Amino acid sequence: MNQSDAEHLQPDQSSMMTEQGRTTISPEIVAKLAAIATREIDGVYRLAGGTSFTDFTQRIGSSNTIEGVQAEVGLRETAIDLRLITAYGASIPDVAHAVRQNIITRVTAATGLSVKEVNIEVVDLHFPDEGKPGTRMDATSNTPAATDETGTNSQETVRL
Repeated sequence: MNQSDAEHLQPDQSSMMTEQGRTTISPEIVAKLAAIATREIDGVYRLAGGTSFTDFTQRIGSSNTIEGVQAEVGLRETAIDLRLITAYGASIPDVAHAVRQNIITRVTAATGLSVKEVNIEVVDLHFPDEGKPGTRMDATSNTPAATDETGTNSQETVRL
């Protein structure tokens, strides 16, 4: 057996690289799998959009992220960042733990990649009786707080 043959039989060789060729998985696939896994968890209202640059590139179709999810993919491992909105009343630590575990399970099963980290940013709460999108509830009066045209609270302080 020559050295080239021995290299093909290394036990630590990635299952994604074989003598017959290499399989690569795009970050978009990992992001889609993570988005689906996130939506399967009770307490998740929805994924949240990213930065304004991400929003812009998604509109013109050149982004390699799924709304609220970004993945980096190597030959054997992946790292995932996501932004989400939780349902009011759900335990944020419990939701984050369940999301993280479901993503790790689903992505690993579908791709064979090792998920090194899942970073979760909870960016908002959804109240069940919220009216139109962009309306936030004033926690002290149970009525919608004033929002400007961008959907952000126009009051200087928010009472919680």
